Amino acid sequence: MKRRVPFSFVLVYLLVAYFCSCSAFYLPGLAPVSFCEESSGGDDCQTEIQLFVNRLDSVESVLPYEYDMFDFCKDAKEMRPSENLGQVLFGERIQSSPYKFKFKHDLKCNPVCTKTYKKDNKEDDDKLKFLKMGMQLNYQHHWIIDNMPVTWCYDVEDGQKYCNPGFPIGCLVTSDGRAKDACVINSEFNKKDTYYVFNHVDIKITYHSGASEDWRGARLVGATLEPKSIKHTDAANPTCEGTPMEVPRVFDSDVSIVYTYSVSFEENNSIKWASRWDYILVSMPHTNIQWFSIMNSLVIVLFLSGMVAMIMLRTLHKDIARYNQVDQEDAQEESGWKQVHGDVFRPPRKGMLLSVFLGQGTQIFIMTFITLFLACLGFLSPANRGALMTCAVVLWVLLGTPAGYVSARLYKTFGGEKWKTNVLLTALLCPGIVFADFFLMNLILWVEGSSAAIPFGTLVAILALWFGISVPLTFIGAYFGFKKPAIEQPVRTNQIPRQIPEQSFFTKPIPGIIMGGILPFGCIFIQLFFILNSIWSHQMYYMFGFLFLVFIILLITCSEATILLCYFHLCAEDYHWWWRSFLTSGFTAVYLFIYAVHYFFSKLQIIGAASTILYFGYTMIMVLIFFLFTGTIGFFACFWFVNKIYSVVKVD
Repeated sequence: MKRRVPFSFVLVYLLVAYFCSCSAFYLPGLAPVSFCEESSGGDDCQTEIQLFVNRLDSVESVLPYEYDMFDFCKDAKEMRPSENLGQVLFGERIQSSPYKFKFKHDLKCNPVCTKTYKKDNKEDDDKLKFLKMGMQLNYQHHWIIDNMPVTWCYDVEDGQKYCNPGFPIGCLVTSDGRAKDACVINSEFNKKDTYYVFNHVDIKITYHSGASEDWRGARLVGATLEPKSIKHTDAANPTCEGTPMEVPRVFDSDVSIVYTYSVSFEENNSIKWASRWDYILVSMPHTNIQWFSIMNSLVIVLFLSGMVAMIMLRTLHKDIARYNQVDQEDAQEESGWKQVHGDVFRPPRKGMLLSVFLGQGTQIFIMTFITLFLACLGFLSPANRGALMTCAVVLWVLLGTPAGYVSARLYKTFGGEKWKTNVLLTALLCPGIVFADFFLMNLILWVEGSSAAIPFGTLVAILALWFGISVPLTFIGAYFGFKKPAIEQPVRTNQIPRQIPEQSFFTKPIPGIIMGGILPFGCIFIQLFFILNSIWSHQMYYMFGFLFLVFIILLITCSEATILLCYFHLCAEDYHWWWRSFLTSGFTAVYLFIYAVHYFFSKLQIIGAASTILYFGYTMIMVLIFFLFTGTIGFFACFWFVNKIYSVVKVD
């Protein structure tokens, strides 16, 4: 007898084959720009290389700050490139810098500006205190050249090289002589209770020459720097030699900091422009571990999925054959899921709330699927700054129609009549909770003066998108949902509810719901670590192929775990499956929250009440979205399963 291979096996196998072959393929973020030593008078070849600066952030604080907040050298003619919605929401604030240079024109110890702080000046005291705070919390610069991060590459253990897309503004040697953070790189940073400012950078730009190519000039394929702390004795003619630039903890004398930079160019034709991000991405920590962990998780999930599929198919086949063959009198003495056929489609309590959750969950599910699919194709790679968040927000706004349709159709199936309340709750309840949380977090950011505080105009724009586009689309979807007839059930519902027998411990609602979230969480927690790292530890996330694969695995696992537990409950003659199917897979979000708490205390070095509140405030938004997303997957899988099994069994 031939055994059929479960469809989930085939699907995931094909996805693995596809993503392992093309997960490294990413479309470039922008069209390439050519640079020449001399201007040709056109736009096809540029001589000036513009260095942009972004907001500064720290792993010890959730609060990012604009470049100007730290009193660094400013550009005389400051320019701010237009930022998309995703960049604004993530707190990116890109502006031009005073670091100017031309292609293939080397510079040696070029002065930028001098910042002097008088000990008797209150304003200078405040500026220097803020600079010291930044050094103590290890705030990092983020510079950009030709839409590419300027990286600081240094050796780590096992001879590996790590390229950090940021570099610190300085470091601190504590009162007990312990060198913190970047102070370990130089043995001269040894004076107790002293800050060291990185006031000089050696920038090296690597380019690919177009002499042997079909394009003119050269294209930049790398930009690295090395930060240094140098006390310049002559501000007008610095030599970039001497002792480190010390800033004492106690501000008892005037402090003068001279900022300088050097630039050099190097030709390397082995690096293609389209793959110029590779040296950054390859050096990211745990990349090799991620390959092994994902494959290990994949094998386990495939094995479990296959086992669940085979058990369900064989057991159900026997059940259906037995129920359809026995006489009606014998059937009355039988126990099992057939006995609750007259109650299994009885409308649930709080059907209004369940239908609203399912409508919002459908919206989130479609949004997530399309966003991850586009990310896999490379359209939302790190080169396209803010594109991922912009895409997700725009998709969510435009997907109001499916949310309204699903919510209205299910509410009508549940026998609900308050259609106006249903539409309003679908359009406003969950987005309102997210916006209220987001608004409170934004108030904290605004009070702290952080660059992540969303401008008032952007908040108005988000509200306009919500009420001007999403809400009307939800109403349109609900209109068509209510116009459709209620979903036809395969069996009739009895007028008098059947009494549910005494349940064992494992078939009671709460133990079943708690168990149901374990398997789906087991497939995502490895990937979750890298996602949280990218959000809170400011590391680049680019493994969208793997993430889409995990998304498919999560979809399959949520469905199978919910169907399996639903089958056990129906066999125990407990027909209250509507809410239970939603909560079983939705409980994965509770494990997500527990993991986020563990990550906060074990992995992060965040200090301060504001940063802690922000971390858990934003985490609650993620947990709510994930709860609706996973709960919807479990519900519709169970809904399909229950309809299927009761449509093939004979019922008099």
